Formats: sequence, C-alpha cells, structure tokens
Amino acid sequence: MFDPVPFEIRKRAIDAAQSRAPFDLLLRGARIANVATMEIYEADIGIVGPMIASVHAPGAFTEAKETHDLAGLIVTPGFIDGHVHVESSHMLPHHYASVVVPQGTTTIFWDPHELANVIGLDGIRYAIAATRNLPLRFIVQASSCVPAAPGLEISGADFKADDIRELMSWPDVAGLAEVMDMRAVLEAQPRMMGILEAANASGKIIEGHARELTGPGLMAYLSAGISADHEIGSGDDALEKLRAGFTVEIRGSHDNVLPGVVEALNSLPVIPTNLTICTDDVFPDYLVAHGGINDVLRRLIRYGLDPLQAIRCATINNAIRLRRDDLGLVAAGRKADLVALSDLREVKIESVYSNGRHVAKGGRMIEPVPAYEPPLDNTMKVATLSADDFRVRVLGMTNGRAVLQTIKGARFNSWSEVEVEVRDGFAVVPPELSVMAIVHRHGRNDPKPQVAIIEGWERWRGAFATSYSHDSHNLIVYGHDAAEMALAANTVIGMKGGTAVVKDGEVAASLAYPVAGMLSLDGPEEVGRAHKRIVEVAGEICAWQPPYRTFKALSGQSLACNPGPHLTDLGLTDGTTKDIRPTLIRAL
Repeated sequence: MFDPVPFEIRKRAIDAAQSRAPFDLLLRGARIANVATMEIYEADIGIVGPMIASVHAPGAFTEAKETHDLAGLIVTPGFIDGHVHVESSHMLPHHYASVVVPQGTTTIFWDPHELANVIGLDGIRYAIAATRNLPLRFIVQASSCVPAAPGLEISGADFKADDIRELMSWPDVAGLAEVMDMRAVLEAQPRMMGILEAANASGKIIEGHARELTGPGLMAYLSAGISADHEIGSGDDALEKLRAGFTVEIRGSHDNVLPGVVEALNSLPVIPTNLTICTDDVFPDYLVAHGGINDVLRRLIRYGLDPLQAIRCATINNAIRLRRDDLGLVAAGRKADLVALSDLREVKIESVYSNGRHVAKGGRMIEPVPAYEPPLDNTMKVATLSADDFRVRVLGMTNGRAVLQTIKGARFNSWSEVEVEVRDGFAVVPPELSVMAIVHRHGRNDPKPQVAIIEGWERWRGAFATSYSHDSHNLIVYGHDAAEMALAANTVIGMKGGTAVVKDGEVAASLAYPVAGMLSLDGPEEVGRAHKRIVEVAGEICAWQPPYRTFKALSGQSLACNPGPHLTDLGLTDGTTKDIRPTLIRAL
C-alpha cells in the first residue's frame, strides 16, 4: 500500500523550501538523527502537509503558519514495526494506535492472520477498513497460512491459491504474510506452491517464518521467494540468515535471545541494511506499561547495540524492506513522521508527529483516535461443556492400566509417555501432572474436546481457558481438575470469547473478547489492567519457569506448524512428521 502525497502539496513544498511560501509547520532547534549518514547535527525542519519540505541550517527560514521550538531534542524518523500481530494486544485497532503512537511508532506492517483464521477474508477486510485515517499507518498483509498447518488443525477459514490471488490484487494489501507452513514449502506441496505462485506473480513482499531452518532447507525456503524472517533463535541463527540474504526482523517478544543476537551483530564489521526490528506479539499489560518498538530499542541498546544503529534498524532499514522510500528518514520529500526524544539511549520520547501533524506529547495522544465499528458476530460456536468433557478418555479400555502418549515441555516440546490407571474408560491423571484440552469453536469440526496429559508444567492448581490460541484460535484449556477446566471453558464461551482463570473453584480473573474471540471492546488502560490480573492469577496456579514455561507459552502450545508435538482440535499432532497419534500407546 502506498499513500502518495498530492502533487499540489508537493508544489507548495517546492515553494516553501525556497522561501517563496511559508511552511505549514516549522520545527526549530532540533538535533537531527540522520540514520543514513549515522550523524547527529543541529537543523530545523520545515513541513508542508504530510511531508517534510526542508531540513536546513538553524534559523535559515522563519516563515511558517505554526512554529514549535524543540529546544535541542533529538529528532528521529518515526519508528516502523516490521512485523506485528495487533490481535495479541487484544485491542481494537484505534485503541492500539492510541498506545503505540505516543511511544514513537508511526507505521506497522500488520499480519492479521489471527483474525483471518477466525473470520476469513472478512478479517482482512476489517483490518483494512478499521485502520484508514488513523495517526498510525497500518500496512496490511494477506495472511498466507489459514490454517497454519492444514491436515493437523481446522480453523475458521481456509485460504487457497485463488483467495491469495484475490487478496494480492487488492491495492491495500502490501504483501504476503509469514509463510508458516515450512514443511509444505520444502516439500513443494501443491496447495502451498499455488499460494506462493500467486504471491510471487503479484510482485509484492513475501514474509517468512523460518524457525530452525538452516543449510539446504534455508536455501530452498529463500528460493520460494520468501525474503524475511523473525523466528530468530540465536546469534548464530541471525548471522546465517543475514548472510543468506534474508531481511532479519529482530523481535522483542523473546528477550532471552536478544543478548546473544546483539553480541553476534557486534562481531560484524558493519550493521547490515537487511537487519530490522519488530515486536511480533505484545500483550496489552506489557504494551501499556513498557511499550512496543520503543521497548525493543531500549533493550537492544541496553544489551550493547549502538543507539543510532538500533534506531536505524527500526526506521530506514524497515522502510527499505517495505519498499517505502517515502518513510524512514528525516529528509525532504519523505513523510513527516517524526519522533522527538530527550534521551536517545533510554528512548525517552517527548513528542510524536505523524503525517505532518503533532499527534502525541508526553506519552499521550493530543486528540482522540477515531473509532471504527468492529464485527460482533459470535464466533464461539460451542455448547456448554461438562467436567467429563475434560477427562482423558482411553478408547478401547474400561479398567486397568495403560501407557498413554503425552506432550512434554513448553515451546520446544517432545513426545513422552506415562503409565496411568484407567477407571470407567478414563485415565486417572497422576497428581504431579496436568491436562490440556483443545475445543474446536468455529463450527467446521466436531466441538468435542481433544484432551491430553502434559508433562513439564507441574500440577495446575486451578484452570485457565482462552479463545486466543495460535494459530487456529480454537478454545484452549489447561488444568488438573476437570470441573475447574469446565468452569474456565464455559466462562469463555459465555463471554463470546476471552480469557478466564479459575482458582479455588471460582473465576478469579477474566477478560471478554467479543470481536472474533480475540479483541476487547474496552479501552487500553482497562484491557491492560484486566490482562495484568489474568497473568498474575495464572502465575498463582501455574509455576512459571522462564524462558519457555511462561504465560506466552499458553497460547502457543497448539501452534501445529512448528516442529514437534502439539495438541489441536484433531488430536495429538506432530509438526515434524505431520502425523496424528492416538492417546493410547498400549494397554498393560
């Protein structure tokens, strides 16, 4: 998507740059952070309409309809988030904008594949319609993997090559979003080849998801036309992908990886232009309290990346990736998306300008962000569930002992097994273990819960349920006691989507997501507070063990496109072999 400046405005800018007409806005007393030459120097900035008309010596021009004295503040280009799923904030797009714009972000590259996996093409349509005329520039992508792992899960929609061909023809769609089904690419499976053929034919950007890919697999993935990756697992991983020619999008959502990545980057003679920064997923409590791209920048700098280099990765490098030569620099002819900072190292932001307008000051929007009516159809197509629905059924047995298949770990899962007693056809779950369930919620598959024993989480002392679970966003439930799991699940169903935590037999925290089962209607502060309470209570009933056994892992345990075992609405699946396994290994 490209939003050109009307040429009448450019003609006014031509005149203003030569003192033949006044600027609409003059920013005096700035120190420019030039991310092209890597210099900081004093200059004034003349703005006409949404664009910069002149960057000139201090005091060289004084005629302007409005003047702001920046008193020595450092001015950088507006921050660009190179890969983000807005849905993880559980905020409506205009609420999201009201949070991140005061934090310096003026452009995002949004993959709305969470919405697309629930409400299909209407999710992309909503993402486009709801983000017009906002102070945050939303550049929308077409979701490539709906569902993310065909044959292993069923989502609310199914995008094939014809759907992608249509989406890529829309002028408001700037590229194909992360291609998550890596195995389908490497095996040249027909469905994925059709999707990639349509995307390549459009000439638009194709984003990647190359988790754990290396060597020949990485080369094959690049050869498919996929040219970026945010699934960076280590410093060596980052270097291999940079050297291979990927645009590497360093994400802030996996902080444990960042120190090693920075160390690897600092070993290079220069920071490459194909290095960018993104957030990927940020929960609302963290986003409100700590930030998005500004927070990622702050942490990268703290871990040893040069501040101006970090800013460069979040501005001009991202603009180059997005093929937007109207963004990413404080320079004439570019969009007047600007961030005024009092401290570059701490990324302390005082004011933000978007499209030539002063939109935020002191961490707050100057004017309210206009809203857009969201879709409110109930996507929770599930009837009330009982406690028996969350017991581990052992097919073919009534009483005795059996060895059952289990999933061990969080994020990097492995197959395991456990011996259990079977009573009346159900497993007696060992007291030190817990249970996970997935309930199809889209009306396209049997909503009977798939239930499995999980290891490596210790015993849940309550239950947790959410309709936000990657990437098909079926209802996911954790616990040990079946009645508590049913209570958590039914609370989410009753809210038409959301998250609920049960402690001591009662709902102790909840947040409704009536929009597609993932977005709240409440404002940012309310969503942040409610989500913070959910995280706190979840931590009281589950023993976190960072960096992998964390709150974030709860919504990712069913991400079936990733290697290894996962539970989905079709049962126990293996993202490596594409198998679906039975729960019963053997009767004893």
